[in-house]
Amino acid sequence: MDPDVLEFLAEKQRVNIIPTINSNVIHLISGDVGPFRAGLPVQVPLWMAVNLKQQQKCKIQAPDWMDVDVLETIKDREKVSRNFIKMPSEHYMVEAKLLLSAAPDDIPRTDEIRTIIKDIWDMRMSKLRASVDSMMKESGSYAAVDNLTIMEINSIRPILPHALDQLYRLKKAARMHGSTQSQNTTTFNSRLTITPFKS
Repeated sequence: MDPDVLEFLAEKQRVNIIPTINSNVIHLISGDVGPFRAGLPVQVPLWMAVNLKQQQKCKIQAPDWMDVDVLETIKDREKVSRNFIKMPSEHYMVEAKLLLSAAPDDIPRTDEIRTIIKDIWDMRMSKLRASVDSMMKESGSYAAVDNLTIMEINSIRPILPHALDQLYRLKKAARMHGSTQSQNTTTFNSRLTITPFKS
């Protein structure tokens, strides 16, 4: 999946903003947004929040999970778990990138948040590579991807089909080799006769 498509999907996520303008309801294909009243929080799609922020027409409120203490807890849980833990957002990496870039003045401790999210991503990628490596070594035909986000799955998509194809070829070659040996043994045994000694 193209990175632009992943970003497009993430931009549909809803975030809270505090507008500095007054405006009526905006009718979108995905649903109505607003009305906007200066100083009163309202939920809007992420792409609209970024757009309004760039025009200095709002302040963005970070999602509940975009907090240093919350992220540290997620990081610690990910570190001790053998499996992938469920992330607070399916698009946490893209959301963080967009929000931290567009509204660093609205979100406290942005540098720490950015660092922790990068650590979580690296940890999960390392775990994902280890899972794929284990699957290949054990000649598995499937792998569990519970709680992986779209972006994480997409990151290994270019190599996984090729790896599975190679694994299939090796298995097929091993089966053919085993079948050939079995046929040769059968042929040898059918030709082997025992002639009794004549008295």
